[in-house]
Amino acid sequence: MPNNKKLHIEATFLGTGTSQGVPVVACNCEVCQSNDSRDKRLRSSLLLKINDLNFVIDAGPDFRQQMLREEVKSLRAILLTHEHVDHIFGLDDIRSYNWVQKNPMEIYAKDRVQKAIKRIFNYVFAEFKYPGIPKMKLRNVSGVPFAIEKIDFIPIRCWHHKLPVYGFRVGNLTYITDTNSIEDVELEKVRGSKILIVNALRIEKHISHFNLEEALSVIEKIKPEKAYLTHLSHQFGKYKDAEKELPENVFLSYDGLKLTL
Repeated sequence: MPNNKKLHIEATFLGTGTSQGVPVVACNCEVCQSNDSRDKRLRSSLLLKINDLNFVIDAGPDFRQQMLREEVKSLRAILLTHEHVDHIFGLDDIRSYNWVQKNPMEIYAKDRVQKAIKRIFNYVFAEFKYPGIPKMKLRNVSGVPFAIEKIDFIPIRCWHHKLPVYGFRVGNLTYITDTNSIEDVELEKVRGSKILIVNALRIEKHISHFNLEEALSVIEKIKPEKAYLTHLSHQFGKYKDAEKELPENVFLSYDGLKLTL
């Protein structure tokens, strides 16, 4: 388990929605039409400020908007859970950090995800580099812990239907999204977390995401002090209604919510 005994962590939910976000384009349901700001959800992503260094888990299409909203002036690295559009399509916007920090952005990802990045952002890795393109330094993530600036990150392998994806634990915080199955050996890496953030797409069962019942089952196994549900769809219901039905130590996340450890 992590040796990061002196870490000060501030976690900010950059986005808490699914691949379509909330509201969904052209949808007239009561959630999408809600005036409650907590029902407005950008694509899921987490900002971690750890001992004055900023890290982001996943950089989807809303990355630019999220960085501007939270006034993130520096970014040490980006960790990727997997290669789906709603988790990587904001990577082009690291260009501003390249310019300000005068170095390539370190992107931590599984080898399969790196191949997808090289294919999608082929201009970044082309022999002829067009002026002003983003600069990336890809770092491999496998099943073993790794350190950035002496901060230990533990990958948690999960299953997104048949696709292996990674959650991440740092200190006493674990972040898991886009999964519907976690093997017991991987759950052991999560035990002892004070805060567990886990996806719960909707109330009804889904082929590649935990629904509410499944997410609560994982939370019950881990028994964190507090748990937060993320990657929520408009099918989950309104924030003010849904939160009333949750156990005492379980909360719905919302965009902009900050947690401190």
